[in-house]
Amino acid sequence: MPTLLHIDSSAVADGSVSREVTAAFRAAWQAEHPEGTVVYRDLAVEQVPHLDVHGISASYVPAEGRSAEQTAAFALREQLMAELEQADAVVIGSPMYNFTIPSSLKAWLDQVILVGRTAGDAPSAKGTPVTVVAARGGSYAPGAPREPYEFVTTYLEKVLTGMLGLEVDFIVPEFTLAPIVPALSDFVPQAAESKAQALEQAAHRAKTAAV
Repeated sequence: MPTLLHIDSSAVADGSVSREVTAAFRAAWQAEHPEGTVVYRDLAVEQVPHLDVHGISASYVPAEGRSAEQTAAFALREQLMAELEQADAVVIGSPMYNFTIPSSLKAWLDQVILVGRTAGDAPSAKGTPVTVVAARGGSYAPGAPREPYEFVTTYLEKVLTGMLGLEVDFIVPEFTLAPIVPALSDFVPQAAESKAQALEQAAHRAKTAAV
């Protein structure tokens, strides 16, 4: 049976555009694969701990020689890596926080990336299609005044493709803060159009995701 790995990282529960778009992707994927399995990780609710010395050092020590702390830390890494490796498709919701990704998503990435297994010359999940919903409050599109400050898609493209060998596509709803921030009120129509396009793209990409 095909498996979808669905990851949300927005700290906002209600009104999150990234969550709405990933949910649309998931619904369309499940409609195409009613027999499929969805593994869901809400990184804002069930936070993945930051990679610590035990999780790092455990990868250099044989299992039988690990301390209790190393064993526990690597068990989590093993679980997260296995979820990625077993997925036939992945959808990730990543709003922009202070020009980059949420720290919760960075923590997940640090736990999942292991050179010699998921990263390196032969990444274990190489070729898996990943759709990233990179929502942002304003506009960081080419030509926008803040284009040079965009470190969500630029970072994730490098780490997901360059390290993990995944096949990445981005859906980028913009001006998500326009309906609630007075200074952005003139951009409410653009926000609605961008969100509608994102939802349409999500449904289309879910239907065409490789299995």
